[in-house]
Amino acid sequence: MSSVLGTYARKDISFSEGKGSYLFTEKGEKYLDFVQGIATNVLGHCHNHLVKTIQEQSKKLWHVSNAFVIPEQERLAKRLTKNTFADFVCFQNSGTEATEAGIKIARKYFHKIGQSEKNRIITFKGAFHGRTLAALFAANNPKHIEGFGPKIDGFDQVPFADHEAIKKAINKNTAAIMIETIMGEGGIKVVPDFCLKGLREICDEHGILLILDEVQSAYRTGNFFAFEKSGITPDIVPIAKGIGGGFPLGACLVTKKVSVGMTPGSHGSTFGGNPLAMAVGNAVLDIIFEKDFLNNVKKKGEYFDNNLNKIKKKYPKIISEIRGVGLLKGLKMVVDNVEFIKKLMDLKMLTVKAEENVIRLFPPLTVSDKELDEATDKIEKVCKAMS
Repeated sequence: MSSVLGTYARKDISFSEGKGSYLFTEKGEKYLDFVQGIATNVLGHCHNHLVKTIQEQSKKLWHVSNAFVIPEQERLAKRLTKNTFADFVCFQNSGTEATEAGIKIARKYFHKIGQSEKNRIITFKGAFHGRTLAALFAANNPKHIEGFGPKIDGFDQVPFADHEAIKKAINKNTAAIMIETIMGEGGIKVVPDFCLKGLREICDEHGILLILDEVQSAYRTGNFFAFEKSGITPDIVPIAKGIGGGFPLGACLVTKKVSVGMTPGSHGSTFGGNPLAMAVGNAVLDIIFEKDFLNNVKKKGEYFDNNLNKIKKKYPKIISEIRGVGLLKGLKMVVDNVEFIKKLMDLKMLTVKAEENVIRLFPPLTVSDKELDEATDKIEKVCKAMS
């Protein structure tokens, strides 16, 4: 009997090594890993630059209190703000902490400017923002909140992409609208550019903030952030997962205007922004900022998309829709997604499910065309077997 608390329905398999797009069991069995820690290992397993960085930093300094200046933190923050909309970065350890920081920053902003009544946030059905109590009740998924009452108040949920419902939900207490630019757990549902522009216009019209949750989508779409192609500027953006390449790291990016309430003592994190995590975050950016790296992510995404759509066209009774952008993909299934995932695993390919009977595909950004072809071949084999 395991002594690990049973909060996961774990598959009866474990891995001893990983390299790039692959995981290896202790018996030497090789699996094509398109889970990658659920969109987390953006550079694959044991990327040489990340391994070297961790080894070098671990010999110098792992942790020091945020009561002192941390040079590695200053460098990562500067690189993030220089290349994004943001003026400041608040470092955390995970996506749910980054989301919590975003919620706090939004409420504190209105408190600071004398509008403390503005403390409610509009969220969307099907969202997922993390596992802390506030994040759970922000998403309000019945499966996730059962037994965790009393309800954490302060959130008003509306149907996904229903702008009329959003407008009706806004009142004198509304502080912000919070939405995932690409809903991950909700089924890889991409918020269209015109919707993002519409949300920005609604926020500007009513003097409220726009929070775009990019915990799962940052770096993965071929743009630094998924919202960038829409041309809008959000106020707050929580990020995590891929920004640490598999090392625990989260951050909340914010504009100067909205940061005014976050004064010394208003927020903190013991481990957030520690030197080891910051070194890894900077190492990931070293690769992301290489010439044409993100353009190649777009090209690989298009290549994979074309291959997947050919399978969908051939097997419309198995796959009904290809979703996603770049190397963040979803297969909307006609057949049971869990059964399909099991059959892929029998072929030594790892994937992960989502809501709406979707299968999520998260190849590393370093994936080769040959590895994408391998994935396509395995998916087609299962489609054929289930036809």
